[in-house]
Amino acid sequence: MVMSGEKAGGGNGNGSAGGAVEEEGRERSGAPAPEPVRVSLRERKKQLTYRAISDAAIAMFLERGFDKVSVAEVAAAADISKPTLFRYFPAKEDLALHRFADHEDEAARVVGGRDPGESPLAALRRHFLAGLDRRDPATGLSDAPQVLAFHRLLYGTPALVARLYAYQGRSEAALARALGGGTAERLAAGQIIAVLRILAEENWRRIDAGESADQVHGGAVRAAELAFVQLRTGLEGARGVSGGR
Repeated sequence: MVMSGEKAGGGNGNGSAGGAVEEEGRERSGAPAPEPVRVSLRERKKQLTYRAISDAAIAMFLERGFDKVSVAEVAAAADISKPTLFRYFPAKEDLALHRFADHEDEAARVVGGRDPGESPLAALRRHFLAGLDRRDPATGLSDAPQVLAFHRLLYGTPALVARLYAYQGRSEAALARALGGGTAERLAAGQIIAVLRILAEENWRRIDAGESADQVHGGAVRAAELAFVQLRTGLEGARGVSGGR
């Protein structure tokens, strides 16, 4: 699933391009800003360090290309040593994709926090449609220049695409646990995460071809509605997925 262009996705709170786009989208739609999450000073400093290192890396990747920038150069730009950098980011690809980490359990959090009596699929549908309305980069429906640049870097770099699938695999596992953890729930989670990824990629493909987010929005909503109808029809008998728990 494409993540917030920055966090090429929703509610990242890390000051990235996607986060800025999400704030702008909330202002247009009148949606309330999420309540801030209280974190310790130590955790706050850690998050700031992550952001500073990643921002330095992404700026260099966008300017010169992912493969032409070394980890040593990123460490120097962030004024840290390579061993320190690797304590924060186990692999070079994570320098660009760490912002997706906050989205790994997004679908699981939506399911876990759904309204009483609301089914998991209904909650996920509501969440995705709301993301389309606010032009959340996680839905692929963002034409902000910085988000487009990030997505072009991502999809134009095979190593980043391959690494992204690992993040999506963890999203699937988290959602499966939220649904109940059994075989039926694991099958359902795989289908749901795949659908969300395909919807976001199709929105991104159309925008990259020259359409604006506003032009794509109507078709994106129709595609999402169709996708969730197909999921609901196919998953109707899966325990705990289409029915409330």
